Amino acid sequence: MLTGSQGEDVVAKPKGRLAKALRLEWLGQTAASVFWIASVLFYGINSHGDWLQLLAASAWLLANIAATWSPEED
Repeated sequence: MLTGSQGEDVVAKPKGRLAKALRLEWLGQTAASVFWIASVLFYGINSHGDWLQLLAASAWLLANIAATWSPEED
């Protein structure tokens, strides 16, 4: 194990898009948006509201995917 300049333990964090995509909050939000899309398609698109639901779920999924491409916050 590595130690830092102050003697504290340094744990290597995985970096990159894959590391972001494997975080629990990203996986949970992505799964929720995919299930939302699937439920709209399963129950059918019968009204304007259904289209809005599909667009909202798709936007949420795209935002989650785009979040993996954003610069590191740490």
